[in-house]
Amino acid sequence: MRFTEKKITTLLKNNGYKLTRQRRAILDIIARSHEHLTPAAIYERVHEEYKDIGLVTVYRTLDIFTRLGLVCEVHAGGNGRSYLMRRPSGHHHHLICADCGTVIDFSNCELHELEQRLCHETGFKINGHFLELIGQCRDCQKKKLIVRGDNA
Repeated sequence: MRFTEKKITTLLKNNGYKLTRQRRAILDIIARSHEHLTPAAIYERVHEEYKDIGLVTVYRTLDIFTRLGLVCEVHAGGNGRSYLMRRPSGHHHHLICADCGTVIDFSNCELHELEQRLCHETGFKINGHFLELIGQCRDCQKKKLIVRGDNA
């Protein structure tokens, strides 16, 4: 299942927004990408075609899309963030390389039992979860071995 333009328009309208030309352009850039994009990368791509769309518009639009669940925001350390189109069915999580910023998606997190236990123990109603694991990707691990002179 994918977000259709009709579903996106309805979601925006139900939350007091319109699918403006600027929002459509930004959404198109994200939807066409198969990688996580930073706000600067989104701005560069959208600005090639639409010179009147500014960086502030990109940030504001990303904030709206994130709050409405249209895009997935990845916290890549510090103040760095990147964005990817959210999957309408199911969920996914991220492995994030602290050295180079590579993001790897995965979907099988098997947290159901933990969620049930936490709900039972605390009385908290969990509506969903977001999981990011920070570490080093294979390439960065190899680079560290080479720099240190270790043998793999």
